Amino acid sequence: MNAIAITEPGGPRVLLPVQRPVPEPGPGEVRIKVRAAGVNRPDALQRQGGYAPPKGASDLPGLEVAGTVDALGPDVSRWNIGDDVCALVPGGGYAEYCLAHESNCLRVPKGFTYTEAAAIPETFFTVWHNVFERGGLKEGETLLVHGGASGIGTTAIQLASAFGATVIVTAGTDDKCKACIALGARRAINYRSEDFVEAVGHFTDGHGADVIVDMVGGDYIDRNYSAAAVDGRIVQIAFLKGRRVEVDFSKLMLKRLTHTGSTLRPRSVAFKADLAAKLHEAVWPLLEQRRVAPVIDMIFPLSEAWRAHERMEESAHTGKLMLDVA
Repeated sequence: MNAIAITEPGGPRVLLPVQRPVPEPGPGEVRIKVRAAGVNRPDALQRQGGYAPPKGASDLPGLEVAGTVDALGPDVSRWNIGDDVCALVPGGGYAEYCLAHESNCLRVPKGFTYTEAAAIPETFFTVWHNVFERGGLKEGETLLVHGGASGIGTTAIQLASAFGATVIVTAGTDDKCKACIALGARRAINYRSEDFVEAVGHFTDGHGADVIVDMVGGDYIDRNYSAAAVDGRIVQIAFLKGRRVEVDFSKLMLKRLTHTGSTLRPRSVAFKADLAAKLHEAVWPLLEQRRVAPVIDMIFPLSEAWRAHERMEESAHTGKLMLDVA
């Protein structure tokens, strides 16, 4: 099969086409004839040599796919050959065939293309767990999302708005801010020209953000403590500006803040299966009604995955970057 491999740690150009054997599904696994795959920040970290695949996972990048089930491993009961599915996978998505545990697959939402469906798993699983489970966002609360124009950000805006929260975002250009407002954000802050702490305080009449989702890290950590509401929850999902910083923890104590975080890729099949079940119940109806949908920035051929990585690292995108595998 055709696939894209990381030939050595480095920049986007180390992603090169290779030939690999078609994988055979093991117990509980299905093999998917991949039609589209998503591109995500963890793929870039793996390419750079900073994020090794979990034990037993494919060394090929790619954490989300959509396509057709074409082979079943032993004991598979949820799916049949020919079913259209999207799946969260621990690796191997940049290829014509990919293995996924049957419990980590979901049906392609009615009316969705394979490309749209492949844009769902990584971001929707991540947002559901971090915003609604770890962050505990409730109807009527205020959510601050850093990186509002990213795949995570555009998903968080839509889901939080759909469940009755007020969303504030930060983004790096006026055009990205406008795109976030169009998706349902009530306030979009251009972090290059505004201080988000002051802007959040002004917008919320001094209350602050009840939940903050941060993929930036660095000096944002201390500033998040200032922007948070009393009893606020801050969820760390990445560190684009660095993971080692000086922080005034007295703010955490005085405001009774909770600062937590998570990673998704290394979690167990069972944990991801639980998330899949919750998404199917709570979010799939919204997708099939088109009340929420992934935002697609650009689609690249599988052979040009390096171009998608370049665009991601330039932060030029709004929404998801995708690979056409068909």
